[in-house]
Amino acid sequence: MLLPFALWGTAMAAMKPLLVDAGPLTLAWMRLLPAGVVLLLAAWLWRGNWRVDRRDWLWLVLFALVDATAFQALLARGLVGTGAGLGSVLIDSQPLLVALLARSLFGDAINPVGWLGLLVGLLGILCLGLPAPLLRHWWLMGPEFLGDQAWSHGELWMLAAALAMALGTVISRYACRHSDAVAVTGWHMLLGALPLLAGSALLPAFRADAPPFWPHWTLLQWGLMVYAALLGSAVAYGLFFWFANRGDLTSFTSLTFLTPVFALLCGVVLLDEQLEPLQWLGAALALVSVVLINRRALLWHPGSAAAEVVP
Repeated sequence: MLLPFALWGTAMAAMKPLLVDAGPLTLAWMRLLPAGVVLLLAAWLWRGNWRVDRRDWLWLVLFALVDATAFQALLARGLVGTGAGLGSVLIDSQPLLVALLARSLFGDAINPVGWLGLLVGLLGILCLGLPAPLLRHWWLMGPEFLGDQAWSHGELWMLAAALAMALGTVISRYACRHSDAVAVTGWHMLLGALPLLAGSALLPAFRADAPPFWPHWTLLQWGLMVYAALLGSAVAYGLFFWFANRGDLTSFTSLTFLTPVFALLCGVVLLDEQLEPLQWLGAALALVSVVLINRRALLWHPGSAAAEVVP
């Protein structure tokens, strides 16, 4: 269950340098299209069925447009102007949106311990994603310290991407009512890539400064693209939506709070980076939040759990 979030934590870092020689739409469809094909092959070989029930097709198309087309385009566009700071904080805040939607649509119980866990997780990714001077000055000077810079470098695109992913996570349950989740995920990526592919091909005809349809990457850059498409998309999204259709949505999506933790740990292990004390605090808060959310029923009503064990 942790693997999708670990892969996402490194896939965004792999995608960032690719935007120098490729546009957001190109990066988005190149990530989705191969991943969709791989997932459909996996559904056929592993599950024995890659077809989608006709009763699910309407939800599948909506799922593809919202979670694949819109989310990937917004995410890639947001990466153009933001990195691992406020933009990542916004994209990783989607468990809050999923919790609200799941409570309204599926009746997922969120007691005070669960809400506390969600707020602790949000505080944790703030500590992980925002620099310490910004957090200190925010309380003293508020928006005056930020000026126009906070929302001029892609953060609004990231916030819209978080909303699209939250909506897509909820829609996936409707799209998988009569069909296999792996097959639905593969088809939604394949169908969602087509508008992005068309936009990437047509954009140079309307804009002289548009990036080329086919990027001129080095071998290393193509390796990063393969990683983002196969591991950061096919494996990560296949597992994510498979688990999202089994069990409590709020508990599972709370693991998103660990995505920046995995990204920072990769930096420590692979790039010899050093974490600041505030980042260590953020990682600890993210872990605490996941425990609170996943054990919220036990912590809020400890007596009921004991009653189930003792006859």
